[in-house]
Amino acid sequence: MALCGLAPGAFAAALAGEAPALRIGLTPVFLDDQSTFLEAWRVYLTEHLQRPVVFVQRGSYREIVDLLSQDQLDAAWLCGSPYVRHERRLRLLAVPLFQGKPLYRSYLIVPAGDTHTKSLLDLRGKVFAYSDPDSNSGFLYTQFALAQIRERSEVFFARTFYTWSHRKVVDAVAVELAQGGAVDGYVWETLQRSHPQLTARTRVVAQSPEFGFPPFVARATLSDSDFAALRQALIDMRDNDEGRKLLRQLNLDGFTPGERKLFDGIARMVKEVANRP
Repeated sequence: MALCGLAPGAFAAALAGEAPALRIGLTPVFLDDQSTFLEAWRVYLTEHLQRPVVFVQRGSYREIVDLLSQDQLDAAWLCGSPYVRHERRLRLLAVPLFQGKPLYRSYLIVPAGDTHTKSLLDLRGKVFAYSDPDSNSGFLYTQFALAQIRERSEVFFARTFYTWSHRKVVDAVAVELAQGGAVDGYVWETLQRSHPQLTARTRVVAQSPEFGFPPFVARATLSDSDFAALRQALIDMRDNDEGRKLLRQLNLDGFTPGERKLFDGIARMVKEVANRP
């Protein structure tokens, strides 16, 4: 395990075998090609927790949930959909604040040149891009919207595919590899700020109601002391210069402990989609 960038106290404790690394899972759904940022965030958390922190990246939410269930991860930045599906094995650790609220939306996007599409209905028979089969904004909400009109994705669209990243959904729609896509509104808005030339090649057709923002969760077996320390380290980011700098790079306002009821709407959609005829 690499120990570079550790604070002196954390380094000494790690050498003495007194501070096992805290393992935090991430997927490419949120952070693509940001290795420099992730290293800065890792160092920040290491210094504030006074113990080694390791980010573990995997390609899908399912892999992250499996690692949490096997106690191979301590915490992860997940999504509301896998959180409510597996909440007996997880604890809500913290919820990011975006534009002042612990909420976000799913965006339906099409290529910028498509000026005719007004709603999901206009994409019947087209090619559609999803991010991850366990994503709320990148999959579940579209399934729910289709269920409301008694349609199924595999019949409604000519073809669908997964990109395994919201950024790549935007890429696919921008180059017209797909005629439509479901994307995390936070990711689209963040890309609009950092890569306006990319989002300019897409158009937001519709936005979902607000849902609980993709949360940080911990495995159910994580000790109370480790849980409390990591939660506080995330919440305290908005109270110091380095933390605020990292939050600006994430396009977030901070973290809050959050409440389970934030995810009630997602839980209802999971149930309705599962029970559709």
